[in-house]
Amino acid sequence: MNKILACIPNFSEGQNEAILQKIAAAIVSVSDVWLLHQDVSHAANRTVFTFAGKPEAVVEAAYRAIQVAAECIDMRRQLGVHPRIGATDVCPLVPLYGMSMEEANACAQQLAKWVGTELNIPVYLYEHSQTQHNRRALPQIRKGQYEGLKEKMKQPEWLSDFGPHEMNESAGATVIGARGILVAFNISLNTKDVTIADTIAAQMRAQSKSPNALPKLRAIGWYMADYEQVQVSFNLLDYTITSPLVVWQKCSALAAAAGVSLVGSEVIGLIPEACLLEAGTFALKEKGASDFNKESIITTAIDYLALNSLKAFIPQEKILEWVLAKYTTIE
Repeated sequence: MNKILACIPNFSEGQNEAILQKIAAAIVSVSDVWLLHQDVSHAANRTVFTFAGKPEAVVEAAYRAIQVAAECIDMRRQLGVHPRIGATDVCPLVPLYGMSMEEANACAQQLAKWVGTELNIPVYLYEHSQTQHNRRALPQIRKGQYEGLKEKMKQPEWLSDFGPHEMNESAGATVIGARGILVAFNISLNTKDVTIADTIAAQMRAQSKSPNALPKLRAIGWYMADYEQVQVSFNLLDYTITSPLVVWQKCSALAAAAGVSLVGSEVIGLIPEACLLEAGTFALKEKGASDFNKESIITTAIDYLALNSLKAFIPQEKILEWVLAKYTTIE
């Protein structure tokens, strides 16, 4: 099987279309790379690109995209509700097929050294690429955000892994590392009271001591101006342990207890097919159905998770395996 590596860089820009077009052009300028998806949030002022291909080509495309972002995004003027420390805030590499996490980590190390040395951007390693436990999780590295980065980098325990040990005022810093598939899953509530979203997030995140805490889950609350509602924004670090179905059900129960309801959900980037198959199968069984095919399961999952309520959810454009199938055959 050919090795396929995915890259999901998050850029601190969601309002200037010309800049996003330049970043996209940099990605597709590399042969053997497929731009699978682009998710833009105006209010968050953030865009998530998803691309995949041959490992060496993906590393080249990631470098070119980070270079363009550094040239075009000035963090001294960047504002948005999403936490961030740099023009390219985080750049994960995910082994999809035919390669190990160790091989993905080698790619991440190569990219991190390249970005730090050639672009003069401080780089922090994270997840499987980071050996220091206290700086392995993204929220640990990102704490204090761009505004607090200059002082944070003066602390010996927060020297960058690659590149300069002083802050790059314009580009900030970048986090790079190998990780597994992450599902970014946001749920909107029918309220503008962000404290409700904050409270639900605090109860559900894995680090919480609440009985409602779910393993392998990160969560924050924010007001999303795009929808004029608050959201609980979730990162599912391992969807086989904590799935969108489980998150939706738990969030629904906590929202009801707070006197609000769920409006809908959205997936940022792509989602594995298995997540929808689980949710759809559960919903169909709950209705008493016993004979159904994949199409009906997917359709039911989209309805159950209200994935069409905030913006259109097109399976051919949002399900990881379906999008990949346009470019390659996975056996």
